[in-house]
Amino acid sequence: MCTIRIRRLIAAGLLSCVALSATADASQVGLQVAMSNPVLKAEKKQTTFLKVGLTGFKMVRPGQRLPVNVALVLDKSGSMSGTRIEEARKAAIAAIQNLNANDIVSVITYDSTVQVLVPATKLTDKKMVCARIASIQAGGRTALFAGVSKGAAELRKFLNRDLVNRIILLSDGKANVGPSSPSELGAFGKSLSKEGVTVSTLGLGLDYNEDLMVQLASQSGGNHVFIEDARNIAAIFKEEFETVLSVVAQEVAVSIEVGAGIRPVRVLGCHAEINGQKVLTQIAQIYSEQEKFIVLEVEIPASPEGKPRKIADVQISYGNVLTRATDRLAGSASVNFSTDAKTVSESVNRKVLAAGILLLANEQNKLATVLRDNGDVKGARRVLLDNVDYLNYYADSLNSDELQSQGVLNATQSLSLDPRMWALTRKQMRFEQYKTDTRQGQSQPIEKPGK
Repeated sequence: MCTIRIRRLIAAGLLSCVALSATADASQVGLQVAMSNPVLKAEKKQTTFLKVGLTGFKMVRPGQRLPVNVALVLDKSGSMSGTRIEEARKAAIAAIQNLNANDIVSVITYDSTVQVLVPATKLTDKKMVCARIASIQAGGRTALFAGVSKGAAELRKFLNRDLVNRIILLSDGKANVGPSSPSELGAFGKSLSKEGVTVSTLGLGLDYNEDLMVQLASQSGGNHVFIEDARNIAAIFKEEFETVLSVVAQEVAVSIEVGAGIRPVRVLGCHAEINGQKVLTQIAQIYSEQEKFIVLEVEIPASPEGKPRKIADVQISYGNVLTRATDRLAGSASVNFSTDAKTVSESVNRKVLAAGILLLANEQNKLATVLRDNGDVKGARRVLLDNVDYLNYYADSLNSDELQSQGVLNATQSLSLDPRMWALTRKQMRFEQYKTDTRQGQSQPIEKPGK
């Protein structure tokens, strides 16, 4: 009976999505393909959103996870002295305790030069690794590129598609020895991604280059976190290692074939290639019970009432860490058209539309950052306040707490653009922008202890 009903809805164009997979069991990533507006106004050209959502399956037993091949790359330049290096040592040691003898660890420190404190090795002697971390002392300048390069070299000793290969970089300063531009580090991150390596960047304090750190993380598919207070390093390390240990899918390839007459406008929030009717993008990793999604804005030509139209076919492939096989999923999305405004309004998929609105607002937030960088404080504030109105409007109409929270955040940022506060505000903005684009981690920065 359920199957017959679904077929009738598809035939009528009232069901916006059907997701298909080779096997439907608890050890596969879940796929949902959906339109923000399953019914559109007839006889009118318009744009709308297509969302491709991928949700990681639940790991029933900890032993199901892939072993990790992780390189800790720790800044020990002079600015890290005191509380910062002390907290970094404690955080790294605590993180190591969560690994087991099947995991591979390397520890690299850098200041003016780079030192391999622990060469890549299976973690059979935790005491030795922790003792070496405990011996780290701060001093010197910041050879960040060389530190990450050496971390990559250690990973390559055991590089394998059946491992979770990740570099975790902690730095509190600008790279001032060797390559130091965001474009150079971004290009390096992209090359590492092709090898199956992700880089997570943890920026500490107000002196690091957030654009460099974001580019390195973004191009490799890793996480980026802003840590304002050194006392939060341990919590951030814990969260980062929890994600590393919960990877259920890697090297996720997403292919969207847009229907005839439909124009793919842009993919919001991530890098993608649009070639004619085909859209290609990738997701480095998917975590257990967490959703990653792609939002594609499409332009749909004026169409007659009551005549369904296919918007896109979606193909997914990924490496399943549980079965060690390549899984393939498929789905499609269609819309119908109506002259009745109520029918159009009542069909709206609120969650999908909210996702698109959030990403569009995030692009405006990035514009405000650029304007403020160029000294246009008034222009930046105006963009942020316009964003507040935009987000609040849709927060009310879609009953979205997330959009409401983003509106409050934009309003707070608009009040924090003067020179005394800009260094802090900019790092917070870049962190939030990256989180929104990647659906990463927690919804708000960690607060200082005692707040």
